[in-house]
Amino acid sequence: MIQHFRKKFILISTSALLVVIITIIGSISAVTYFQARQEVNSVLSILSDNQGRMPARQVPSQSNFFPQQRFTRESLSQYRYFSATIPHNGDPIQVDNQHILSVSAATIRQLAQRVERRNNDHGQVLYNSNVYAYQVRRMGKRTLVVFLDESLMMSRAREIINLGVLLGVVSLVLYTIILILFSRRAIRPIIEAEQRQKEFITNAGHELKTPLTVISANTEMQELTNGETELTTSTKEQVSRMTKLINYLVSLARLQEQPQMNIVPVDASAVVDRAVAGFKNVAANAGHRFEAAVAPAITVMADENYLYELVSILIDNANKYCDPDGTVSVQLAAVKKNAVLTVTNSYAKGAQVDTKRFFERFYRENKARTLSKNAGYGIGLSMAQTIVHNFNGRISAKYADGRISLVVSLRQVTK
Repeated sequence: MIQHFRKKFILISTSALLVVIITIIGSISAVTYFQARQEVNSVLSILSDNQGRMPARQVPSQSNFFPQQRFTRESLSQYRYFSATIPHNGDPIQVDNQHILSVSAATIRQLAQRVERRNNDHGQVLYNSNVYAYQVRRMGKRTLVVFLDESLMMSRAREIINLGVLLGVVSLVLYTIILILFSRRAIRPIIEAEQRQKEFITNAGHELKTPLTVISANTEMQELTNGETELTTSTKEQVSRMTKLINYLVSLARLQEQPQMNIVPVDASAVVDRAVAGFKNVAANAGHRFEAAVAPAITVMADENYLYELVSILIDNANKYCDPDGTVSVQLAAVKKNAVLTVTNSYAKGAQVDTKRFFERFYRENKARTLSKNAGYGIGLSMAQTIVHNFNGRISAKYADGRISLVVSLRQVTK
């Protein structure tokens, strides 16, 4: 149980950090991208306002959502841009390619004509593996198209994003390693409290058995002297219930101490058949119909004795809480790569029961799950859950169509 809690603690802590890292890196990446895109649009606006050329005087400030540095003639010189002026009277397209070396005048004319056919004021074109952002300015009898090589701005943005992702991954790995190394120290108070609880249950169980033995012996002596009475019968019943409760508590504590189970391939079909045979008469005496459908030759990795105990707990629980004249059914089947054991009992009022709490220690629904005078202590299903976890399996409870089902899934051993 402690190992399970430790793994869960590490998983939740790491997941929380992962969410924080994704949020931070995602925010930084989004801001960086939009700032780069804003820079591209600002430069294009400045060039468009100056006929596709660098302004001769101070560059006016741009109104943008994200603040950025003020553009000057010197800062604008780092960009690579070109422009084309398209006359509406059919004259040749005028090209300004003084600030670009990789694009010829003929190519600029082709790009300008492609942009004009798009009929968009803003956009991007791809040429020679480079992306050029453009802006169109219509001025009376001519149209100005300004192109800007955005690779410089976007490459800086990508570098920041990649660096953020790398730092995030490194931080997450380091945090997880540190958490694994120090997790046991972090949950040490819980480990100590759990250990003291187990020791208390074990010690208290042994100490309580002594007075119960004395009470039982005195009751038997009283019956030999005065005969059996209603008082002695009630005393013996309560002693028996208390003894069973103590044995359950001690067994549960030992189960949670990671007992030395002999996990080997076990014929689950034979174990379930044996448990079913032992409960047929018990169910009949309780007035319940008993059904079983056990598929043959199903093998699982388990401890045979604990597997038999698991099946017995589930069938006993179903028999105790079954409706009068109801049906208890046991089914073992192979489902894909798993062996699935389903134990079901009729229960008309099951919709009122919180099946998610069935495996809580000492849980008993006040009204719904106390039909029988033989009702248990709320420990059996907790023991069953612990056994299933030790087998690396899954157990769940559900209610449907007036029946409560306990479902155990174990990995099947294929031959």
